[in-house]
Amino acid sequence: MNVSPSPDDSLRTALAGLVDGLPPKVAARAVERLIMNYRGRTPTDAPVLRDRSDVVAYAAYRMPATYEAVRSALEAFAAAVPGWEPASHVDVGGGTGAATWAVSATWEGARAVTVLDWAEPALAVGREIAAAHPELKAAEWQRSRIGAALTIESTDLVTISYVLGELTEGDRAAVVDAAAASGQAVVVVEPGTPDGYIRVIEARARLINAGFHVAAPCPHSATCPIAPGEDWCHFSARVSRSSLHRQVKGGSLAYEDEKFSYVAAARFPATPAPSRVVRRPQIRKGQVLLDLCETEERLRRETVTKRHGPLYRAARDADWGDGWPPSGA
Repeated sequence: MNVSPSPDDSLRTALAGLVDGLPPKVAARAVERLIMNYRGRTPTDAPVLRDRSDVVAYAAYRMPATYEAVRSALEAFAAAVPGWEPASHVDVGGGTGAATWAVSATWEGARAVTVLDWAEPALAVGREIAAAHPELKAAEWQRSRIGAALTIESTDLVTISYVLGELTEGDRAAVVDAAAASGQAVVVVEPGTPDGYIRVIEARARLINAGFHVAAPCPHSATCPIAPGEDWCHFSARVSRSSLHRQVKGGSLAYEDEKFSYVAAARFPATPAPSRVVRRPQIRKGQVLLDLCETEERLRRETVTKRHGPLYRAARDADWGDGWPPSGA
């Protein structure tokens, strides 16, 4: 029996093919330049990805991490809206299309997909990579300015990942508002930094004001109990490192952890997790310490011990970002 490759395998294969055509030194220099751009604090009004070498370097270096972060957010969202699947998807500022791959990994089957980005080289490479995935071959890749003038066709799902940090405050608000006006569900993902968290919190507030219900990660749609400036809500996704990752970073590990912040919200009813693990669980002798965000708009530490039986075993298996308690526990 023939088994189709998973999106993970197909994406890795497609990215490896891209890098094979780019001299290692050129790729490394492009990645270093991109790192400096993305670490900058000044929003830009022009695409960061300028040419094919930039885009290939970005795709090989950043696309796997973006894919894993968005997939983690989508899986939490899917758990809160069981039975719902998007029949259409618009990826705003999608570049090479990492979020489209993540959507495909979360919900099987073909759907209408449109990727909007202002960098034509990114769209071209994204289209090239998508040819390796049967469900993305028919995706539309459209050049569009991501900002105040953005318009989005009516769709089931809108993703906005790792793009708000490139925009001015006014453009960020306009993009989120456009997503809320056109989508039945909106998922926003940003780097897991204090600044990234603030952008997510701002987007969350705009979505709630537009009538959306938060499905993940929050157990509620009320005010976040984590005050910006004092702490920040973020999660972690494990990413397999490519040879380019190891070459540029000089690391030897086969993986790295991508920190990200996100909000997933829907116009229709959702069932958020009763609480969410918001820190890496602390496993100690005979007990597990879980830091939880709860429905009552508060943070609380729960200690689960051996006397809790099955719940203790579940706590030992719990991961940062998981809903708690697990279904059936």
